[in-house]
Amino acid sequence: MTCLRALPGLPVLSALALPLLLAGCSGDDVGRDSETTTLPTTATQGTVTTSGTSAGTSDGTDTTTSAGTDSDGETTSSTSTTAGTDATSSDPTSDSDTDSGSATDTDGTTGGFCTQGEIVCEDGVAKVCDGMGGWESEEACDNACADGLGCVLCVPDSHQCEGDVSQKCTPQGDGWVDNETCDPVQGVMCDQDSGQCLGPCASGNIGLSYIGCDYYPTVTQQLDFYTQGTQYAVAVANTADQPATITITMGANNVASDTVAAGDVKVIPLPWTELSQGTGPSKVVIDGSYRLRSTRPVTVYQYNPLAANVTNDASLMLPVNAWRGDYVVAAWPHWSSYPGFYSITAAQDGTTVTVQAPGGGKPTQGGGGVDSQGNGQVMLNEGDVLQVVTANGGDLTGTMVSADKPIQVLGGHDCTQVPIGITACDHLEESMFPIEALATEYIVVPPVQVPNDALEKAQVVRIIAADDNTTLTFDPDQPVNKSLANAGDFVEIVSTTAKFKVSADKKILVAQYMVGQSAGYGTSDPAMLVAVATEQYRTDYLFHAPTGWSANYVDIIAPDGASVQVDGNPVNTFAAIGATGFSVAHVKLSNAGNGNHTVSADQKVGISVYGVLNYGSYWYPGGLDLKLVPL
Repeated sequence: MTCLRALPGLPVLSALALPLLLAGCSGDDVGRDSETTTLPTTATQGTVTTSGTSAGTSDGTDTTTSAGTDSDGETTSSTSTTAGTDATSSDPTSDSDTDSGSATDTDGTTGGFCTQGEIVCEDGVAKVCDGMGGWESEEACDNACADGLGCVLCVPDSHQCEGDVSQKCTPQGDGWVDNETCDPVQGVMCDQDSGQCLGPCASGNIGLSYIGCDYYPTVTQQLDFYTQGTQYAVAVANTADQPATITITMGANNVASDTVAAGDVKVIPLPWTELSQGTGPSKVVIDGSYRLRSTRPVTVYQYNPLAANVTNDASLMLPVNAWRGDYVVAAWPHWSSYPGFYSITAAQDGTTVTVQAPGGGKPTQGGGGVDSQGNGQVMLNEGDVLQVVTANGGDLTGTMVSADKPIQVLGGHDCTQVPIGITACDHLEESMFPIEALATEYIVVPPVQVPNDALEKAQVVRIIAADDNTTLTFDPDQPVNKSLANAGDFVEIVSTTAKFKVSADKKILVAQYMVGQSAGYGTSDPAMLVAVATEQYRTDYLFHAPTGWSANYVDIIAPDGASVQVDGNPVNTFAAIGATGFSVAHVKLSNAGNGNHTVSADQKVGISVYGVLNYGSYWYPGGLDLKLVPL
């Protein structure tokens, strides 16, 4: 017997004492590496749990205390009470037996009981701990059991399928709420085993960026006579390695369908809508937006119009999964009889939208629930569009938009001069980024002149506060006010070729406007860009540049020393932007092929894409991440 050999000099034991000693040695050599042995003085008939707690019965009331070192070197201790009167010590090192009926800790280290009143689930039974190793009560659950809650309708955060809808159990376990629609038009199904949506376009697979599967292309204000003979269109670029099936609807009507091969782009013409017509008033158009869905992640750009001629612009569309409820608007002042505008599109029924013009109000053509000062509250259903337009003297830049459900916001102008007084007028439009995705640092660079692209073109820059009491800094410094007192206030840098970094202590939106051709900076006309924060740069882009333009460019803003390729070719023309740590390269794009292009880099970079012709231009951000940036 190993136990007896470990006790040299032990006197001869009586027939009664020997069995008791053997009981104290149960487990044989289990505790040998701890080199700690406690000789029992009084025997009990107990069971040692994995936490070192003894529970059992004897003829008296026993108190059992143990302390020692377990097999992994941790010190353990335990105290238990039995129905005897004798005090006993047990071997603390044996953890091979478990009493499934005791309410003890299960981590094997603390040796404590579960807290009195704590609810523990075992085999569908909710048990309430008494704090002494037993249970105050037990209840067999009809549906499910959740630790800490007891019997519930469902286990918190679990999922189930209800038709095409993935439902999620509430944190209280008292019911199911709709979590995500598994849209078969997007190639997504609800998996009965997991209760969650499965497919390349399921929300867990597409992230937060300009790449997605569900978009709402929206026609915006355009010169009436100019829509005759020209075509509004969207370009869909497939970022996936499999073909994407595209379905476009408006309300309940199917409008178009197509297939885009892997890595390819497809331009899809679409009819103009009433949103392009007239110069006011503000209005809500029921089912005014197209809806474009894909079975694979894609990028989408809209061209208003597609043809390479005067009064154009283009917008990068944001997928629905990246929409949020709060925005600040960038637009342009009313000019001649032509209004500036913003348009809001809803993706869900019963979306309540509140708009607040800067400074308490700006001249607005009231309508659709918005008053003559640009303030109001409107309820939109899925696919509805609210388009708000200026009156003479109005400028909607700085309007704060908030909604109780995710929305899309575009800002721009019917046709305007930039700056006012410099011909010719051109259409402006761009998607606004949600305030949740705005940040505090931007690099601002002008486009190049055409045909002399060794020189840079002038631009107008507006920097708009998303919050009160915002302070700006510039590198290098710019001759503008540095303090913005209210959300929606902005500063304007007029006709500058400067390259600079703008930083703020709170979130800002930065809008850039290409100047008109008669300003003397080469071929082009007004176009509008919303700058991308450095925090939302990416290492790879797939974008589209329509091939019918005189010249197309991609401007790349990269950290100094970054290695960048355009369409697989290295870019070696970077020029430093002062001491900002960033450089810029203007790369002319080939008009051969389908207009699809790529940018790849070993560090995160930002890109913008533009095209020019005689008195015409477009400009848009080539892509971005849309991560939620903390306030």
